Amino acid sequence: MERSEAETVLSTVEERLDSDPAAGLAGSGFWKVVSAAKQTPDLAMEFAQRIAAIDRNAFERWALLTVPLVVGTIAAVVVTVAGLVLVGLAYSTSDPLNGLLLLAGTGVLLVTTHGLAHLVVGRLAGIRFTHWFIGTIAQPQPGVKTDYATYLTTAARRRAWMHASGALMTKVLPFALLPAALIAGVPAWATILLVVIGVVSIITDILWSTKVGDWKKYRREMSFTKP
Repeated sequence: MERSEAETVLSTVEERLDSDPAAGLAGSGFWKVVSAAKQTPDLAMEFAQRIAAIDRNAFERWALLTVPLVVGTIAAVVVTVAGLVLVGLAYSTSDPLNGLLLLAGTGVLLVTTHGLAHLVVGRLAGIRFTHWFIGTIAQPQPGVKTDYATYLTTAARRRAWMHASGALMTKVLPFALLPAALIAGVPAWATILLVVIGVVSIITDILWSTKVGDWKKYRREMSFTKP
């Protein structure tokens, strides 16, 4: 894509968003500019800030709930600690309460660590973030919003692994807690449910995430890596 074409598309999108509060990015050509910027470092450097501003504008219209990054991160860490406490309590309680506590802690950790994994790996890769958010009622899991300027100027492979990190955390966590289940002596049904959660998570990834979730984004960004 030529620089002049990217400039025209971005100007048109900016005007559209300014004039229509209900406007989105679908069909605007915006994502074609983003794709071109990922392939052309000069375009990324020149237009990264404008692309980020447009992306953030559209994001704020779409997201059901947004929370400032620092506030959301503190909340996610606190809730993660609460989840670990629930898992820890399984060691000092008796059957069947210990099994319930372990599963409750697992559920809490699955909700919080997904986004935290994106955040940690992304920051290590050089990507900044702006908000924690909940996108829709149908997908209530908290997420972290990338700052698209730093996202665009980060190497494609690093962007890809940032996306993969959340999915990997969700897959590994239930199986990583199996030793805790065995040491705590939880009932067999709790251990079986832990395995089921892990297996269902993998199946969900295969059927869903590869099409619209983290693994789709991983594959998309890997397609921009140089051989």
